[in-house]
Amino acid sequence: MKTVTLLAILVPMAAIAAGGAWMLTVADRSEEAVETAQTTAPSGATSGTTQPPQAAAPQMSTPPVVISGDIDRGEQLYLTSCAACHGTNLEGQEGWRSAGPDGVFPAPPHNDDGHTWHHGDQLLTDYIKLGGAELMRRQGMADFKSGMPGFGEILEDDEIQDILAYIKSNWSERSQQVQATRSAAERAQAQ
Repeated sequence: MKTVTLLAILVPMAAIAAGGAWMLTVADRSEEAVETAQTTAPSGATSGTTQPPQAAAPQMSTPPVVISGDIDRGEQLYLTSCAACHGTNLEGQEGWRSAGPDGVFPAPPHNDDGHTWHHGDQLLTDYIKLGGAELMRRQGMADFKSGMPGFGEILEDDEIQDILAYIKSNWSERSQQVQATRSAAERAQAQ
């Protein structure tokens, strides 16, 4: 078996989306968790592995899924602030996986078909507040083009949380669980 040290928040989402449960979050970076991951990683696995591992995954606790916010108010806010681009049924714009001629990606869906559930609450909140280009600029990607405007001057924090609650309420249990795990890892890393 090859030793794998995982310093990323999790093994690529492709492994999780494909049904794998092999994750090591920042919160799980205790010596015991790292040792378990190192000894159970499949031969040849690396932190860039895109296939779910074949060996039995270590059992890690997952946080309970709690959707905080007013889902009904979130739906109304979503319809007035987000649906023009992301669709009234969270379906996103056609061709959202490919950048247009201007280098800007169309608005992604916010249902299970999209990637919103791949991100933790803080990243989603920052993306909504700042907009895509500004958030990426703050993360060192000055040339990132985004069609997502910032809503920080338009929406209050509790309104953003209500929108996110509405979006989350439309996800499958699996997507909710993965996103809750991501959010827990974000919180642990921030401490």
